[in-house]
Amino acid sequence: MRRTTSLSTVLFLSLLPVGLAAQATATRPESEARPPEGGANVEAQVFVSALQAIGQLYQTPLSDSTLWAQALDGLIESLNDPYAAVFTPEEAEVFEEDNTGNYAGIGVQITQLNDRVTVTAVFRSTPADQAGMQVGDVIVGVNVHDAEEWSSDMVADSVRGPVGTTVDVTVRREGYDTPLSFPITRDQVHVPAVEADDLEGGVTYVVMDRVARNAAREMDEILQEHSSASGIILDLRRNPGGYLDESLMLADLFLKPGQRLASTRSRNPSGASDTREESWDARMIARVPATPIVVLVDEFTASAAEILAGALQDYDRALVVGQRTFGKGVVQTVLDLPYDRRIRFTTGSWYTPLGRSLHRPRDASGRPLEEDVDTFPKVASAAGRELVAAGGIFPDLAVPYDTLTLKERELLGGAAEAGVPLPLRIAEFGFSEARVLEAADRTPELREEAFQDFLGQLRDEGMPADLLDSEEALAYLRWRARISVADRMDRLGSSVMFRMERDNVLAEAYRLLLESPTQTELFAHAESVAADQESPVGDGDGAPERDGDGPGR
Repeated sequence: MRRTTSLSTVLFLSLLPVGLAAQATATRPESEARPPEGGANVEAQVFVSALQAIGQLYQTPLSDSTLWAQALDGLIESLNDPYAAVFTPEEAEVFEEDNTGNYAGIGVQITQLNDRVTVTAVFRSTPADQAGMQVGDVIVGVNVHDAEEWSSDMVADSVRGPVGTTVDVTVRREGYDTPLSFPITRDQVHVPAVEADDLEGGVTYVVMDRVARNAAREMDEILQEHSSASGIILDLRRNPGGYLDESLMLADLFLKPGQRLASTRSRNPSGASDTREESWDARMIARVPATPIVVLVDEFTASAAEILAGALQDYDRALVVGQRTFGKGVVQTVLDLPYDRRIRFTTGSWYTPLGRSLHRPRDASGRPLEEDVDTFPKVASAAGRELVAAGGIFPDLAVPYDTLTLKERELLGGAAEAGVPLPLRIAEFGFSEARVLEAADRTPELREEAFQDFLGQLRDEGMPADLLDSEEALAYLRWRARISVADRMDRLGSSVMFRMERDNVLAEAYRLLLESPTQTELFAHAESVAADQESPVGDGDGAPERDGDGPGR
């Protein structure tokens, strides 16, 4: 969205020199100087007249489209709503993909590895999968264009297109002397929002990175598939939220019929000043009624993800572990505008089943306002547990993130100073090792000889030798490398087990579940840990690192 001087400000400036303006005012009949009764229609006429005058007389020529765009920006800015925006057709398309996981393309994930645009994932039952594209293919051509030197963004823009149209993708594949060409018909592609895998000890790990369209259906399938799990970890960290109705359906999967899911308060759409309240209750039979559940949250867990976490916490259905969440307790509505544009603005506030407003006030820059911890209101859950109701979800058990050691910070700083893109090099190493291990039908691991070759590569690129000789730095690199290998092999369970070595929140949740066969025992063990901590519940001071690929194409 453009951020230019709003027209609402320009309209206060006289279009005539001061003297002429005064003369015009003085000689104008009183009936013309005072706007007639008429409300919005009068103001609309004044606005259009001012717009025309600026377009005709302003010292710098401005097109009508520019003035209207600035006026629209000014309107949005005047709302003082940090979540309000108007999307261009291109921005609306990106917004749609981010919130639904749907896009028109061929169904591959691409990443710039070793300066080559490489296919790092082929989504199941997509046009690319059906055409025979494989992970590891290097894209070297799109239609009639040579793409050898293209960036991943350039390839993505060219590969995408309207549903039903055809794109010719040329790739280099290991073991083939000549490039392979795939004529592929574009179609709608959906990238799942929910993933799961089993961990040792019968615990199932479920991660949801956004509350997208179909997230509830995906979660339902996973819960039924893992119905025999001894415990469930539901990871909502870094989940920015999404659709309100999807969050309600998600909560419905865990709660009993008749239990309140959430409620909202909004302005009556008829235009009246009174408030309209709506609430939703669970209808379905709980999928895993007796399985102990731990929900992981952090300061980036927001909106619809907070609705889900809040409902499970209110009904004592899950133990919440991590850090205080973002605190976005307002609802936005997205409406279609002419010419494929969209507008989004705040239309109401939502509340947890116990009536907790989780909205946390912030200043114009998004920083939380100062709070008095001693005055935080509290409510009691059905089991008598005390829950804070002061903006955001306060975890039942606060666990801080692991922080980098001095040596590890020196390693990352030294790589940056030497111009070595360390995260990218780790991703490249993981990708190449994954292919070796898969070919040998081996599980994710770190082959020492390969790791030593990787260190040699870093030295050749200019990484200071003394940084790579530190045992702390080497341990950190080994940890990151193992995770990268597991991720590239699509072994979520192995990746999670590796992450637990440094992810304190995840490790604590896993440990508690292994020791707690019921939800009641899980709460009791967590209370014991919290008592031993003797630390206040509050915000986290960091976030775990996550290596990511480019968006699906």
